[in-house]
Amino acid sequence: MESEASVPSKPKSAEINPGPGFRIQMSFERLDAEFMAQFAEFDSPDISDQLNRLYALTSAIQCLTGPEHQVVGPACTVKVYPGDNLMVHKALDIAAPGDVVVVDAGASRMNAALGSLISTKAQHRGIAAFIVDGYVRDLPEIVPLDFPVFARGTTPIGPLHRGPGEINYPICCGGVVVNPGDIVVADGFGVVIVPRDNAVDILERLQAYQVKNREYFAGVKRGIFSNKWVDDLLDETGCIITP
Repeated sequence: MESEASVPSKPKSAEINPGPGFRIQMSFERLDAEFMAQFAEFDSPDISDQLNRLYALTSAIQCLTGPEHQVVGPACTVKVYPGDNLMVHKALDIAAPGDVVVVDAGASRMNAALGSLISTKAQHRGIAAFIVDGYVRDLPEIVPLDFPVFARGTTPIGPLHRGPGEINYPICCGGVVVNPGDIVVADGFGVVIVPRDNAVDILERLQAYQVKNREYFAGVKRGIFSNKWVDDLLDETGCIITP
């Protein structure tokens, strides 16, 4: 008969293992702050267009603290186990002033990934905003802080603080891969991610697009425009139009 001392106290599969899934990078490369600030001149839909409409987060993630909030900054990425936020707490010690903390909570409805306490701490640390692929709580206490929080919604159920999780490794947030240091642009329209390695090209495209379309947009506001391009496209593609 096996003695009680030789019986494992819990299944080994329940242990948290160091490495993938439980690791932290304390730093990452950030682009120049003045360069990143230029993206604030553009709305997230225009930026999305220049990224072939593939780098905007799902519309389920919205600004819960007011449509007037606009955020531009480098992503400090956090991945948490659904229902846990240990790594969100640790991110407060790692994110630099101006960083946008992007949290992959797996879109879980089970628990909030953060609330008013963490938001207050983040504001004191100079963090620019939270983008959460999941839920938050204490919204009536967060709104008066004038601190931007984007998430899928709210719940009163709080998280545990056990781990595992990761900080500053690639995550998936709202259907988009986000790497630490990517530029986050978030406003009342939504959230878009500008890959760090392509940021210079994207900014040049945006500036050229703005110049090229300035006269056209001004004409539309005055009611001066033509839809001839629509007819040309229909003709080119062979659309059958019946009187």
